[in-house]
Amino acid sequence: MTVIAADWLPYALPLRTPWLTSQGRLEERRGRLLRLHTADGLTGWGDAAPLPEFGITELAAQAFAEETAHLDLAAQQAGLPLHQWLSSEPPVDSLAVNANLGSLPEATPAMLNTASAAGFSVVKLKVGTAPVADEISQLRQLACVLPPGLKLRLDANRAWGFADASRFIAACTDLPIDGLEEPLADPESAALAKLQAGVPFPLAIDESTQLLAADFFRHPPVGRLVIKPARQGGLLACIELALRARASGLEVIVTSSLESACGLLACAQLAAAIAPDAVHGLGTAEWFAADTGQPPPMAGGRLHLPAARGLGFAPTGGIAQ
Repeated sequence: MTVIAADWLPYALPLRTPWLTSQGRLEERRGRLLRLHTADGLTGWGDAAPLPEFGITELAAQAFAEETAHLDLAAQQAGLPLHQWLSSEPPVDSLAVNANLGSLPEATPAMLNTASAAGFSVVKLKVGTAPVADEISQLRQLACVLPPGLKLRLDANRAWGFADASRFIAACTDLPIDGLEEPLADPESAALAKLQAGVPFPLAIDESTQLLAADFFRHPPVGRLVIKPARQGGLLACIELALRARASGLEVIVTSSLESACGLLACAQLAAAIAPDAVHGLGTAEWFAADTGQPPPMAGGRLHLPAARGLGFAPTGGIAQ
């Protein structure tokens, strides 16, 4: 397989509503698509969308895009969907995903009912954007109107000190919580293990990749690992990380970093390869007012993977020019 041409196609995609976290506010997503052409007429695609505040540097995003484009070509040449080429397992049609409702103060009973009616079993909310006491009160009020069978996946994005995290977590122990990501502003394994010991749901690390040393996997301080392929620098590195995590008894989920349709497809292909039965954080396409291509369709709370060979990305006319 010989690559005969490559180009980068920049994009700036407006969001329907601002993406709010404890780290700030995002109203537009900027990045670049990598397009590779081969001598035998194949086209491979990758997405580089840096987000430094969440550990996705320009270098990591570029590595992710370059590797994705080359793997897209390899899977196309093999005649397989990318996830099947990566895993050597039977193809996966769809993945369960959580609904993204934004920050906790924005969530309403109507939004919960809509998510439940759409087939979602888990909804994700950003916490850590308001005083802890206020958020505890808001969360407990929201839990009172939660539709049956719906769970809450919370993400603090390293908002709290140990005392506030302990207070918030203690208030959640009797609520239908699916998990809590990144509770500590200064994450440290011993402190996370102490927090995890007191709750029935998994705590998770996401952006705190500095903790992923050998000791972490020998004695995991939390119950879940969140993998963002762009931050890890590529799909193959993520597969190795997932294998180590699962061997240590950790749950593994894949989330997008609010990439365009191209990057979202890469994340979905990885999720299908490493954890097809988990509920992943991949329901982000609806946040975009415009996109680089057709995102994977959503139905019944599930993301449906393309049956095409390779990544399955088809760009919009404007991007492809």
